[in-house]
Amino acid sequence: METVSTNACFGGTQGVYSHSSDACKCEMTFAVYTPPQAKDGPVPVLYWLSGLTCTHANAMEKAGLQRAAAEHGIAIVYPDTSPRGDDVANDDAYDLGQGAGFYVDATQAPWAPHFNMRSYVRDELPALLREEFPMLDTARAGVSGHSMGGHGALTLALNHPEIYKSVSAFSPICNPHGSDWGRKQLTAYLGADESAWTDLDASKLVAAKGWKGEILVDQGDADNFLELLKTDALIAACEARGQNATITMRTGYDHSYYFVASFVPDHVAFHAAQLKG
Repeated sequence: METVSTNACFGGTQGVYSHSSDACKCEMTFAVYTPPQAKDGPVPVLYWLSGLTCTHANAMEKAGLQRAAAEHGIAIVYPDTSPRGDDVANDDAYDLGQGAGFYVDATQAPWAPHFNMRSYVRDELPALLREEFPMLDTARAGVSGHSMGGHGALTLALNHPEIYKSVSAFSPICNPHGSDWGRKQLTAYLGADESAWTDLDASKLVAAKGWKGEILVDQGDADNFLELLKTDALIAACEARGQNATITMRTGYDHSYYFVASFVPDHVAFHAAQLKG
């Protein structure tokens, strides 16, 4: 692992790091915010998964997670959204290829050699954190994210409640089976057989197995991607199962990081209460 940069931030440290990834077979960059409380012992970890076209830097620079993380004493880990590099497959469209890993492990050409973001986020990155950041307690981990990253957060948590103790999302892609933000990418990465997609749809996962605790979701009602996000499908699945969920439609808010920054303190407090409880 190499340190790209470090900056003092709200009494803690905002760092950016790179390493050679076995899962993605390329150089990967990620960021970690370590709060001041880490000086006194290991702190819980909240993974933040970003959306289409983003890198590790978008939420790090725009979401304002650090202030709330310093207040509550939890670390924030920002992975990249895909593998990158000249040898990594790409597409001319913004919503496929580099910057659009969709938090899946691809099985189809040309994506399979590098696009293994599920394994990277779930397995490889936490293992690296345990080795390089002893001040982080990865056994107390939550996951959140925005848009494509909200899809990643929900599906990772619903599939792995033994790893993640808390889950939330902003503007998540809730029903990729029923959306062009989903069908296109899952077909490309995993093939046309939809049976290979069964554990990659939050609405279907809630209906099939539910979540052990509360699911927290914020969605703007002025979001111009509402038809692609399919929030109603998640609401219906939660209601049908009796799932404990707080899904709030925020009046006048769109899909931007202005929306995320407005409510991210609530999400950090939500995760901190469960990770430190």
